[in-house]
Amino acid sequence: MVAFLLKRLAGGVLTLFVIATLCFFIVRFAPGNPFTGERKLPPEVLRNLERAHNMDKPLLVQYGLRLKGYLTGDLGPSIKYPGKRVEDLLFPSFPKSLQLGTIGFMFAMLLGIPIGIVAAARQNRIPDYVSSSVALIGICIPNFLLGPILVMVFSLSLRWLPVAGWPENFSGEELLKLLLPAVTLGAVHVAYVSRLTRAGMLDVLHKDFIRTARAKGLDERTVFLKHALKNGITPVLSYAGPMAAYIFTGSVVVEKIFNLPGMGQHFVDAALARDDAVVMGAVLIYSWLVIVFNLVVDACYSLLDPRVRPT
Repeated sequence: MVAFLLKRLAGGVLTLFVIATLCFFIVRFAPGNPFTGERKLPPEVLRNLERAHNMDKPLLVQYGLRLKGYLTGDLGPSIKYPGKRVEDLLFPSFPKSLQLGTIGFMFAMLLGIPIGIVAAARQNRIPDYVSSSVALIGICIPNFLLGPILVMVFSLSLRWLPVAGWPENFSGEELLKLLLPAVTLGAVHVAYVSRLTRAGMLDVLHKDFIRTARAKGLDERTVFLKHALKNGITPVLSYAGPMAAYIFTGSVVVEKIFNLPGMGQHFVDAALARDDAVVMGAVLIYSWLVIVFNLVVDACYSLLDPRVRPT
């Protein structure tokens, strides 16, 4: 097991290297220049700026310097915010994105799994039809459309929830500021989780060991929760890793909609300003999240299902 995880970790490091390489050259070959804007800079000022950011050196030298900085934990200086390092911008905002993503992930799992269980228990009945219809609607509405709809309904029309902003503390009404962003992040995944749970449960409920459990006289609740759920939940676990990564990376759009001071705000602003150091730093952090979540899912999956454990 340890050897398997180390092998996957080594593969993750190689993946980060490939992502850093591709991101660097894509940004460098993109049209335009981060120092060209509405106001044309004097040639001397432009040369000084390029020298300060090592952009006057050959491309391969710039690439080598960027990789060296990553290996030493230096993400480089920001172009949009002179005098600030990339890590000074992204690292303080990362916990906010992590907190928002965690709430969205918990919302998707804690709501999607029970809905899927109820739909499987009431197959081809009204609860099954209702959950399937709601899941289909949730899948069809993207978060950049769902967010403004929720704001118009619950904030502007009903005035139940605040429009935007980050809570000053995590208690009382301040915590309600994260409700709409979290629902926007997790809504589509509630649909996927419920459908996967339903499909997994229905597949397991037709297995021989479930029929044996019922033949022994066990009640349906024990059959569902003790015997069927452990095996039927494995498709959801496989989806949980990519879902968690998507929720954290998807917070880029949601943070912009609800004006949250997370890492997504810096990523969008840096992309518009051609601040390549901030863009690359954010991409690497998001890529690291994807790798870590998939590694955790592999470990949990092997614990739940001994058949997939590495030999």
